[in-house]
Amino acid sequence: MTAPQRLTDRKREAIIQAAIAEFRANGFDITSMDKIAATAGVSKRTVYNHFPSKEELFAEILNQLWARVTAEQETAYRPDLPLRDQMRLMLMAKLQMLADDNFLDLARVAIAATIHSPERAQNMVARMGEREEGLTVWIRAAQADGRLKPVDPEFAAQQIQGMLKSFAFWPQISMGMPGLSPEMQTTVVESALDMFLACYQL
Repeated sequence: MTAPQRLTDRKREAIIQAAIAEFRANGFDITSMDKIAATAGVSKRTVYNHFPSKEELFAEILNQLWARVTAEQETAYRPDLPLRDQMRLMLMAKLQMLADDNFLDLARVAIAATIHSPERAQNMVARMGEREEGLTVWIRAAQADGRLKPVDPEFAAQQIQGMLKSFAFWPQISMGMPGLSPEMQTTVVESALDMFLACYQL
């Protein structure tokens, strides 16, 4: 990669980080491209060269949020291993992602902006529908192997992830609570596994 390309990439990332900071501090509607340029330390023209509009810049933030969500550790179903051991790996990976400061920053921006203008979330929701989460795929494979009851895999995946988020996402997003300690992470995961497997394991 050439030096000019690296500089361009650095400027683009600086713009995105500045936009996240400004959107978090002031909300979508009040934040201006001028202020984002000033915070990023670049010219307004540079901002518009990368992002033709504030909406496109915000869309890129949502895209990054979605990329982080879907980059969680993928674990292929293994018929020779206990279900609990396999699920524990996936749920711990999910908690690590939920505890990431950058992820939480992006989530706050997206939630705040989409609450006031739900149409901004439509592209993100459509994107989310295009790709099944790893846990949903894993549950479907375990069902096909005769080890889990025939519940809707998407419902079951959302159910167990909701158990995690009630401790490790919503309190941090909505009330500024600190992240979970390693001990509490283990407690939350093991309890969620107890309930999920008691309900669905054959």
